[in-house]
Amino acid sequence: MNIHEHFLTFSQEGPALPESDQIFRFEGFELDCACFELRRHSEHVHVPAQILSLLLLLVTNSGRLVEKDEIIDAVWGGRVVSESAVAAAIKTLRKLIGDDGSRQRLVRTIHGKGFRFVGDVQVVARISAPPLATAMTASRQIIEPGCESAKNGKPSIAVLPFVLDGVPAPYDIIADALPADIIMDLSRLAWLFVIARGSSFRFRGADADPIAVGQALGTRYCLTGAVELQGHQIKVAIALVDSQDGQTIWAEVFRGPINDLQQMRPDIEAQVVAALEIHIPRNEVRMARSRPAAELDAWSSYHLGLDHMYRFTQLNNARAAQLFEQSLILDPHFSRALSGLSFTHFQSTFLGFSRDPVAEMEAASLLALRAVEADRLDPFACFSVGRSLWLEGRLEQSIAWFDRSTDLSPNFAQGIYNRGLVGTMVGDVERADIDLALALELSPLDPLAYAMVASQALIEVQRNDFEKAAKLGNRAALMTGAHQHIKLIAAFTAQLAGRKSEALYWLQRARATDPRISSAAFFRSFPFSLTHGRETIEKSLRDLGV
Repeated sequence: MNIHEHFLTFSQEGPALPESDQIFRFEGFELDCACFELRRHSEHVHVPAQILSLLLLLVTNSGRLVEKDEIIDAVWGGRVVSESAVAAAIKTLRKLIGDDGSRQRLVRTIHGKGFRFVGDVQVVARISAPPLATAMTASRQIIEPGCESAKNGKPSIAVLPFVLDGVPAPYDIIADALPADIIMDLSRLAWLFVIARGSSFRFRGADADPIAVGQALGTRYCLTGAVELQGHQIKVAIALVDSQDGQTIWAEVFRGPINDLQQMRPDIEAQVVAALEIHIPRNEVRMARSRPAAELDAWSSYHLGLDHMYRFTQLNNARAAQLFEQSLILDPHFSRALSGLSFTHFQSTFLGFSRDPVAEMEAASLLALRAVEADRLDPFACFSVGRSLWLEGRLEQSIAWFDRSTDLSPNFAQGIYNRGLVGTMVGDVERADIDLALALELSPLDPLAYAMVASQALIEVQRNDFEKAAKLGNRAALMTGAHQHIKLIAAFTAQLAGRKSEALYWLQRARATDPRISSAAFFRSFPFSLTHGRETIEKSLRDLGV
């Protein structure tokens, strides 16, 4: 259960939790439940979603001890997290509201138990929202002015309750439970503004118009769904709709035996979140391209930068860096833009774009650490630190940061993939195989999908299944985005499988992309431990004359 769901329930262990139309004031701050926003002296305060959820939980239970298990359930969705993760979140929260662990003026630690908000809190009623029927037909927003500014240019989404079509009573709950779970998962994405369930679930039924919902809630996207029973099978159809023009951006249908419904739910949630992580940024890029450069906000510049970054050429990498820098001029503490800029410096080293790879590597590392400092709960920031450590050859430390990234966002396919690739380099092929398969399942259209497949080829090299390795290497090299290292993988896996002509073809393609390609350059980018797999790759490259 996430914090928004807490607003809809009654706690038998304490007072009833507040309605979502209330505002809580303390020490110059306003905590707005419906907008999911913190303001200070009427100015929006940028707060990571998890920290804001934690503040909501404590303030709305002011004076009551909130135990650690309750915090983990509300803020992390009941996932297993360490004591240090809770402590770090509390520390970040205290700093945000001008408190600290010594004074504890606002947030008091009850050792061994949990935390209590002890500041003076005033509860202020919001202006009531109009009835649902009015909201669906009127063009004016039902949200209070200021909620739109809370998004700060972020993409925003409302997840609606799914429509039931002939589903018998025992399965009615899925139409609300599945989108509620998706809201919880999406709320972990720092780059996406997610409307609280209490607001989006007002729009119910087959007649809910995404454009009207977007106008009412001020959201750019709407996620809709329908649940239908077909004999002993259940069908769940889900669509992402642009609330501005009603265009369907992405849609998928999930089917399975009705008895497997509970097992299907987490798979559906994971695939939906992974799909939105790709398709929303793509649509943001489409919109950003239509705007003059001078009118791009920090988020638009960031998304346009991502589009260039994932083209894996020197020119596009440089353009991506410019766009991330432009984003940081508008918002110097924008964690995602810092991570993106770190990524471009990583690429300059990894793909040999720079004549000073050491300086590029240092820049990648420093920017990644700045991204974590700006938002410790952003999985992309942790991912960026992991990649910079990988380049430095500190593989075990790299894996720890990818673990942290995927703890923060369990469906973050690129974090899972990078953990699998580094696992391959240290020789932990069984875990790596699981990670790479999961990454491809979560994000089959990922910009790094070619690298996921190439990493699977490296696993098969270590298993001595050279025929399978060659097939995967060839497949990866034919995919969009494949660079010289991927083509070289295709070459040496074909060589290992005895496909001499194919090996020479891919070697020629790799050299056409980078005439300086060599075994040393490959192992600088992929710093394999001294394993059987590395020895096999080195021998194959020697046999190819690399």
